[in-house]
Amino acid sequence: MNKLMLAGAIVALPFISHAELNVIADLGGKSTAPFYEGINAEPQPQQQSIQPDYSEGSVLPVATPELTPGFVEPRALKLPGIGALFLVGDDAQSQEWLSRNAGLLKRRGAVGMVVNVSSSASLQQLRQIAPGLQLAPVSGSDLARRLNLEYYPVLITEHSLSQQVSAQ
Repeated sequence: MNKLMLAGAIVALPFISHAELNVIADLGGKSTAPFYEGINAEPQPQQQSIQPDYSEGSVLPVATPELTPGFVEPRALKLPGIGALFLVGDDAQSQEWLSRNAGLLKRRGAVGMVVNVSSSASLQQLRQIAPGLQLAPVSGSDLARRLNLEYYPVLITEHSLSQQVSAQ
């Protein structure tokens, strides 16, 4: 008798398992179709993007009202990782300072921020005074506020802020 019941259950099982599914709950979620659109999608032709033509001349003139040429009182700093950074302008004092210290600044691997410069010609003149040094026309407003700085030219390192440039 057990064999007969077992055989009947095995024969009936396929018919029971084909019962229609009932939806118990539909929580109104979003369709997942958009997530599958990329699968086997036809490649779309690349649209040509228009890149604006930026040049160094487009950022000139640069003016930093917080900074003017003058005497900088040397002081200690704790700025780990900053390396050597110097601030100059296109004024006579900056040109003389840059000319006098170009070799030492280059040996230190210092990078220059030209915080006050009126034209491309003035920037080029600074680059001729100190060939091989990286000079970028950049506003120094944020740096001046953070370091409570009023004057330049100045060399800023991990440990100090000064107009005196040493080999290390």
